Amino acid sequence: MNVERIKGLKFHKKQDVAIVGAGITTFKRRLNETGKELSYYAAKQALDEAGLSIKDVDMVVMGSAPDAFDGVHMKGEYLLDGSGGSDKPYMRVFVGGGTGVFAPIAGYWHVASGLADVCLVVCEEKMSSCYPHPQSAFKYIWDPILERPLKPNLIWIFALEMRRYMYVNNIKHEDIALVSVKNKANALDHPSAQLAARITVEDVLNSEPMALPVRRLDVSPPSDGASAIMMVASHIARQLTDEPVWVNGVGWALDTTWWTNRDLYFPRYVAEAARMAYKMAHITNPRKEVDVAEPYDPFDYKELHHMEGLGLAKKGEAHILTREGITARDGDLPICPSGGLLGVGNPIAATMGVKVAEIYWQLAYRAGKRQVAKEVTTGIAQAWGDLMQIGTVMVLSNKR
Repeated sequence: MNVERIKGLKFHKKQDVAIVGAGITTFKRRLNETGKELSYYAAKQALDEAGLSIKDVDMVVMGSAPDAFDGVHMKGEYLLDGSGGSDKPYMRVFVGGGTGVFAPIAGYWHVASGLADVCLVVCEEKMSSCYPHPQSAFKYIWDPILERPLKPNLIWIFALEMRRYMYVNNIKHEDIALVSVKNKANALDHPSAQLAARITVEDVLNSEPMALPVRRLDVSPPSDGASAIMMVASHIARQLTDEPVWVNGVGWALDTTWWTNRDLYFPRYVAEAARMAYKMAHITNPRKEVDVAEPYDPFDYKELHHMEGLGLAKKGEAHILTREGITARDGDLPICPSGGLLGVGNPIAATMGVKVAEIYWQLAYRAGKRQVAKEVTTGIAQAWGDLMQIGTVMVLSNKR
């Protein structure tokens, strides 16, 4: 489609922003495709769903985490042509795992400001390029005086957080394991899923110890993959569809890197980001006003942790909602109906596909077998990155 431009709007006033298309590749360990090719496949899907061509795109935002994951320096420049950024304004954003929602936030800024009417947001990660394991890319992030002598890794750092969360709220591992059971089962309906499965709580509790209390089935798998969304101004959205999905709120927060001097039982960085997004979206009671959510779930306890940071459950009570089936796909508050990172996979920035893109598909009623049972109007996507540090939140709605 050759989009008809409406002149005279740029830079004159804030524009409403809609998502009108999305794409996602398979999430898998050691995909044959390069990062450029993965970016192309996801971008092409998003363009096709929106009924647009690359010529209609005003600018491209690329989201991708550490360069080491793709084995190249200046990864943003490396991925430019594969993501459709040639001869266009182009930028890369990077806030660790939070990139999966921060990249579309950056796309929102550019359209809302009037700088672009049509923005393609692409997120990519080729984690299998990082040897011997993507974990090794993080061994230089630690403070060289206080932390590096301890030889920390991400698993045992988050094991500390998980233990603190369980202790303060008196939560049993059995209740946390229910999240992994739910999400891996939900992922059976996702065509991109890497580790979809029907498992039991006992399977989780008996899986290989990683850094107790974290066991293998408590953790999402490293993955390769890419995802993309099309973000457009309201006058373009009306030309493309009668049912756009609107960005009603965005929020982000950055906490200190010092994870040793904070009480880790509550994710303040998520709460601050959510407060910003909810204020913009005029949401005062998220538990009642949010219909479906995709919080970031690289560990099973993190889904519960982030639900509480998002105000979808009271502190220490998210596991009760899970146990009672409220967070199931057919429950009152479906959480991670996609299968999340635990079931679909965790290619860091590319998780935009199971967070923002999934909420878009849910609100557009295009989620297929993953479509939640209830009527949905408002959904939220959230991501988290670095060491208990970054929260990013986006509120979407099919109503303005």
